[in-house]
Amino acid sequence: MKKCIITIGRQCGNGGHTIGKTVAERLGIPLYDKKLVQIVAERSGLSAETVRREGEYSSASSLFTSVSSRGYSAYSVSQKDGMVLPDQINAYQTELIKELADKGSCVIVGRCADYILQERRDCFHVFIAGELKDRAARVIEEHGISAAAARSHVKDRDRRRSSYYKHITDQVWGMAANYDLCLNSSKLGIDRCVELILAATYMDS
Repeated sequence: MKKCIITIGRQCGNGGHTIGKTVAERLGIPLYDKKLVQIVAERSGLSAETVRREGEYSSASSLFTSVSSRGYSAYSVSQKDGMVLPDQINAYQTELIKELADKGSCVIVGRCADYILQERRDCFHVFIAGELKDRAARVIEEHGISAAAARSHVKDRDRRRSSYYKHITDQVWGMAANYDLCLNSSKLGIDRCVELILAATYMDS
C-alpha cells in the first residue's frame, strides 16, 4: 500500500477510537489519538488533561474570546505568545499533525486533522456518526453512569467539538463535503466501519 494518512472525525460515543485503532493495527501503521495529546503536552509544557480539554473541548466562551482577539489564523507555534490557550494548543497540534503526515502513513483521530491536512493528496478523510441512543449506551457501558448523564455527556462533547471545529476551520463539523467517506456506526457496526475504511483505502492505493 502506498503512503496514506487516514484522518477520523467522530461524534462522541460512536466507537471512533476503536475504529481508528483497529484500522491502524490492520494496516500496521501508527495511531495518533491519545498519543498525539501526550506529545503536544510534552512540547507545550501543559498537562495532558489540559491539552485534551482545551484542544478539542474548549468552552464556547473561551473560543469566542479567541476569535474576537485574533480571528482565524494559521496557528503558527512561532506566534503562540499572546494567543489564548485553545489557540496555543492548536498551534502545537497543527505543527505536530503536519510533521506526522510528512513522516509516513498513520491514522489520526480528531483534532481537526482533516482540515489541517486538506491540501495533501495522500490523505483519506473519514467522519463517523451514530444514533444518540447507541452512543449514550456505549458511554454508560464504559463509564457506568446513568442514562440521563450519558446523554448529557454525549450532547455536551458533540457541542464542544462542533464549536471548536467551527472556530479552527470556519466550517461545519461533520459536513459530508469535507470528507471522503462518512459512516454511521449505529447502522453498520464497528467491524463493518473498519472494513469499509480499509476497502476504500486499498481501492485508493
